[in-house]
Amino acid sequence: MASLSDRLKSLGVKIGAQDLPAPQPRRASPHMHVLEQVLSGHALETHQGETFVVEERFAADYQMGSSGIQITAPLHIIAEWAGEQRIRDLPPQSFAFLDTETTGLSGGTGTYAFLIGVGRFEGDEFHLAQFFMRDPAEEPAQLAALEEFVAPCEALVTFNGKAFDIPLLNTRYITQGWKSPFSATAHVDLLHLARRLWRDRLPSRALGNLEVQILGATRTEEDVPGWMIPSLYFEFLRNGEPQPLKSIFYHNAVDVVSMAALFNHMAGLLADPFNGLIEHGVDLIALAKLFESMGDIDTATRLYIHGLDHDLPKETLLDAIQRLALIHKRQDNFPAAVSLWEQAAQHQHLHAHVELAKYYEHRLSDYIEALHWTRTALDLVNTPQFPAYERMQWRPELEHRLERLERKLASTSGDSDDIIIPKSED
Repeated sequence: MASLSDRLKSLGVKIGAQDLPAPQPRRASPHMHVLEQVLSGHALETHQGETFVVEERFAADYQMGSSGIQITAPLHIIAEWAGEQRIRDLPPQSFAFLDTETTGLSGGTGTYAFLIGVGRFEGDEFHLAQFFMRDPAEEPAQLAALEEFVAPCEALVTFNGKAFDIPLLNTRYITQGWKSPFSATAHVDLLHLARRLWRDRLPSRALGNLEVQILGATRTEEDVPGWMIPSLYFEFLRNGEPQPLKSIFYHNAVDVVSMAALFNHMAGLLADPFNGLIEHGVDLIALAKLFESMGDIDTATRLYIHGLDHDLPKETLLDAIQRLALIHKRQDNFPAAVSLWEQAAQHQHLHAHVELAKYYEHRLSDYIEALHWTRTALDLVNTPQFPAYERMQWRPELEHRLERLERKLASTSGDSDDIIIPKSED
């Protein structure tokens, strides 16, 4: 009886790999040979194979709009805000500025960072390197090249990197079976600070908008919207045409350089908020709230006072008055607090009415004045435009206060039948 091997041979099936042709390398697209010319880049050999890199160098005194990219501002305050004391005394050469362009926003294991832009200071230059994955098979080489580039750095600066870029890169390194070079690196995410500083004035805190509104810089028509970038990369993978990639590389390069300028600008604002460069009162109030949250009450107080000298939107004005008055109250500076509460009361601010009622009742035992402010507070609560859910919270408290004050006033006036209790005006 014929063996299985003999039967397979009779059917023309060859056993073993000795007669198989050698594997052929992936045939490049006819357009691939012009990639280096279109992008002014070059192939880079790593211990994991070959990847592609585009490099550019900027003078350290290069200006991005109104701000230079060189780190000239002291870093002690931004380090305190970020909770990264490791960066406060680092030289500029220790920072890496990183941004990725990806195949999607999900951040899962199927999402690739096909372009990783990273910049660092080298002597009197800012060295920008953009590591590009011409094919998904090049990812190990791309990641190896990135790791080598950031090896001298001790701190990382990103824009939304804590939520997206770095978790994604960590996943890509883990997928390759490697430890991520960013797992223990000091990290400052500028998006979180941008939201604290400008959310009350700017409707968008996207990096491109901050370039215009804060740095005074504009991008050229070569830029491409971020939402188009994944589709342009997939188109390149299909047809190998490199020309559309120029817009992606430009977008990524500007992001990285802008981060360096924005980091220097933000560090300068925090290190010296009274340098006279802040034009908007809303920004001063935002800085005051930031310093207050860090426990620097003296600086916060000065910034609140300075900000209140500017024209402010009503919501910002009342919030600043309330916060500053509370600081004065905690410091037992009631004359200053009362002056602020009276200012806010002119704008129908309920909290100011309540604080004035408390002050006159508990600090001065002036029950008539306390009764006045309690009644005006009730009048505000009972207006049709006052939110119903807040009315349910405030009305019982104010009515209870009103009854207590009427009793106190009666008990201090002798015969309660002769008491004339002032009424609030309609």
